Amino acid sequence: MSTKDWLEKDFYKVLGVSKTAEADEIKKSYRKLARKYHPDSNAGDASAEAKFKEVSEAYDVVGDAKKRKEYDEARRLFGSGGFRMPGSGGGAQGGGFGFDVGDLFNRGGAGAGTAGGGLGDILGGMFGGGGRSTTTTSTARPRRGADIETEATIEFGEAVNGVTVALRMTSDEPCKTCRGTGAKYGTVPKVCLKCEGTGMQTSVQGGVFAMTEPCTECKGRGLVVDQPCETCHGSGRGQSSKTMQVRIPAGVQDGQRIRLKGKGAAGERGGPAGDLYVTVHVTPHRIFGRQGEHLTLAVPVSFTEAALGAEIKVPTLDGLPVTVRIPAGTANGSKLRVRGKGSVRRDGSKGDLLLTLEVQVPHELTDEQREKLQEFSTASAQPDLRAGLFGSA
Repeated sequence: MSTKDWLEKDFYKVLGVSKTAEADEIKKSYRKLARKYHPDSNAGDASAEAKFKEVSEAYDVVGDAKKRKEYDEARRLFGSGGFRMPGSGGGAQGGGFGFDVGDLFNRGGAGAGTAGGGLGDILGGMFGGGGRSTTTTSTARPRRGADIETEATIEFGEAVNGVTVALRMTSDEPCKTCRGTGAKYGTVPKVCLKCEGTGMQTSVQGGVFAMTEPCTECKGRGLVVDQPCETCHGSGRGQSSKTMQVRIPAGVQDGQRIRLKGKGAAGERGGPAGDLYVTVHVTPHRIFGRQGEHLTLAVPVSFTEAALGAEIKVPTLDGLPVTVRIPAGTANGSKLRVRGKGSVRRDGSKGDLLLTLEVQVPHELTDEQREKLQEFSTASAQPDLRAGLFGSA
């Protein structure tokens, strides 16, 4: 985390708590926000993922007693843009005086080469390594592995019940020839002199803020090589192909993006692996559909079954038919529910099977059928069904 983050970001505001909040209150607020913005609950929502990272970053500081104390002290001293030495009388009102950020981080002040290394060394621990010392060499920082994107196509039934699929992926990993150093066999890389092995460089913007970014000399690796590895050409990275068994959870929707933490590319210098993101495509079913946690099915019935009532068998996704009762006088488009025959929920229970009845009218009639229907029409003496369509407005 850069010095600019410590000075400008209000981590208490991010977590929605006051600066005097107790540790339990901070933890409670963090857990609530983490559940709300967790990527697993907001698949494909980049803004929610960014908010989750911001909340995690804030809790990493104010949720730790030591870091919180350093953060509060840093904002008290530097948050307003001017440095105030506690207890100093000086000559200015309030005991404060302006400062040059270059001096603060050993970048050109008069005391840059003196013993003690200036304020940059004093505040190095407070800002997580923000200061630089000209007399010592830092070790190269671990680097997180890259995230991997892939896709998987599964059947409708597999999406409803869950399935384990084999994914063959090509990803970035440390070069096997040089073991990630980037140097030719028999040689060793050197610490980058520009960033002193940190992989990051600090520059002053406008004479006020110190901005930290990847070193332009070593591209953020912290190391440079005189004789590059012939396999990876000095990058220290190679390609690997592997097959991974991935569990697709029950109830996954078509187009849903699943995140598997730590299953991406390997990190460098002991850094954590990246994440694997799987976009799932679901093949439509021939007769079944989905409505949230429920399955849907259109069921054709004859007009005599609808008029007289009947018991009919309908299929289910697991292959075992069930018998349902159609009440007499059922209208076209009526809904019936078969409980427990739907999609699997997260708690292991199942939704329902929703039936839509479609009354079928025969296109052709035999003479006997026509005669019987005419007798029925005469005997029913039904009122004019369209009488309500006419009359005054």
